[in-house]
Amino acid sequence: TKIALYLMDLESGRTLSVRGLLNPQVRYGEDVISRISYALQKPGGALELREVVVRAINEAVAEMCADAGADPSRVVEAVIVGNTAMHHLLLNLPVHQLGYAPYVPAVRSALEVKARELGLELAPGAVVYLPPLIAGFVGSDHVATLLATGFGGVEGPALLLDIGTNTEICLACRGRLMSLSCASGPAFEGATITCGMRASPGAIESFTLEDDEVRFQTVDGLPPVGLCGSGILDVIAQLRRAGVIDPGGRMGQHPRVRKVDGQAAFVIAEDPLIIFTQKDVREIQLAKGAIRAGIEVLLREANLKPEELKEVILAGAFGTYLRAESAVEIGMLPRIPLERFRQVGNAAGAGARAMLISTRMRTEAEGLARRVEYIELAVVPDFAQIFARAMLL
Repeated sequence: TKIALYLMDLESGRTLSVRGLLNPQVRYGEDVISRISYALQKPGGALELREVVVRAINEAVAEMCADAGADPSRVVEAVIVGNTAMHHLLLNLPVHQLGYAPYVPAVRSALEVKARELGLELAPGAVVYLPPLIAGFVGSDHVATLLATGFGGVEGPALLLDIGTNTEICLACRGRLMSLSCASGPAFEGATITCGMRASPGAIESFTLEDDEVRFQTVDGLPPVGLCGSGILDVIAQLRRAGVIDPGGRMGQHPRVRKVDGQAAFVIAEDPLIIFTQKDVREIQLAKGAIRAGIEVLLREANLKPEELKEVILAGAFGTYLRAESAVEIGMLPRIPLERFRQVGNAAGAGARAMLISTRMRTEAEGLARRVEYIELAVVPDFAQIFARAMLL
């Protein structure tokens, strides 16, 4: 959904400038499967997807260099990490096989290519390093996250989650690293939610319900205009705690529940009207169910109980801002003491920066990728039953 860029000084290791932008590919689809479909069905679609990303990167690099008083022609090296579909589209590799089980990447190993071959406007002869991939839906961003958090050296048992449209989860236990990917969908990024939005000014980012009275906080303290991911999670947790929603997700009676367009809706604000509907509850059940089901599969593989987890690391933009107690309240995350949760921000970006300034880190990342045991949820025989249980609030 997003692209994050960092301009680094290779002598000092300092970060000179940072940019974050919406991935322009979202206009072709919110998730990678939609984009793969576009690439396959429209003649020249894959090239189109590639070009919009390359253009966005070049524009951001020029802006960052201007910030630092430098010229893009002085950028001599780059590291790019991302999910497998983004990686393949950037490199002009085939993506059709990523749309069908068993979702096999065209290439898994680390690559070094000339920036000019990718259309990147950097120094003449500049090199781009792309770390290894793990599987069709576990890309080099996951490898970078493992590297940045030091997860390869964790004895565990510990979980690492990078929550997004696709959520990657890794379990470290007794020297093993086991990873999988869950199709959690874009609901936690505001898509598919009636009043959902990204974390922009005016988005409700935290919410409480006490004695029928609502309280909320918005991004930048501006008047409310919608709900972003952390606010959405708080709303469903608070409604569940107050008994407005039952364990199966059905919305019941409450002074703030009314019928809107034929369905039950909880009114958060009146002007403008901001609501959380029965359909929104179902969307979050699907998203949180996918994540919890992935966790359950990993725990079962290692013969562990949830309470045996010593640490749960939450990475990525959504993982940084969610309230762990809300995620626990709805059963998205295991019910363990809150002090065992750690939020680490954009760990994929931190891992990419580490690999940019250190060849030793690149070697370590390649070793990590080889160590990871990948579990494909499509071949777990009773996954449908695990998923159904995981959707309960």
